[in-house]
Amino acid sequence: MTDTLHGRAVIITGGGTGIGRVTAWQFADEGADVLVVGRTEDRLKETADGRPGIRTFVADVAAPDAPERIVAAATEAFGRIDVLVNNAGITRPAPLGEIAREIADRQLATNLLGPLFLAQEALPHLEASGGVIVNVTSLPGHRGWPNNSVYGATKVALDFLTRTWSVELASRGVRVVSVAPGVTETPVMIHAGFSPERLAASRDELLRLIPLGRLARPEEIAWWIVNAARPEAAYLTGAVLTVDGGINVS
Repeated sequence: MTDTLHGRAVIITGGGTGIGRVTAWQFADEGADVLVVGRTEDRLKETADGRPGIRTFVADVAAPDAPERIVAAATEAFGRIDVLVNNAGITRPAPLGEIAREIADRQLATNLLGPLFLAQEALPHLEASGGVIVNVTSLPGHRGWPNNSVYGATKVALDFLTRTWSVELASRGVRVVSVAPGVTETPVMIHAGFSPERLAASRDELLRLIPLGRLARPEEIAWWIVNAARPEAAYLTGAVLTVDGGINVS
């Protein structure tokens, strides 16, 4: 698989931290040209530091004008788009009865509508290159996830888009895949406002449910994203690749 990603143009949303950052590093280390997108310029610069193949673009994927701006930045920089990684996502846990509409709207805009309209804007370029959309989703939809109904619903919906788009776009030469991580060592819960004490309690509870007995490392999830986008994976489309340490079957 040496050099099969060399020269390919990749967009990664949520590229300032966690899975998005490590995915950008892995693509760039294999010779791809990468545009990392996020809301915080300093974090994006940290992702790009020391890797000239990574460029940064500040944008909120939830903004109505973001898809057009992101695609324009990528095509101006690289002249093509081969891979779109819809990784940006937010969670704001709350049980039914305490869900604020504006916070639910924000999750829907970031986790579902953002990927949808970014994929739509990028589609002509992906079709021209025989490209790949990789949607980063989450734990399977057949399990309940207390306090995360909105977040979970957006990720299940994104898996449905993966399956549907894979059928719609197969004849146009575009593959669509979901990578569904289990619980991963990222700052997402810190950004959601969890205290260190609450994080520690949640971690202990989760570890009891995971057969492998640990959380995923971002690089373990990034490996699946990168490999799903390789030309060697050309027969893979419509799949939801669950990478969760076995929690799905426990």
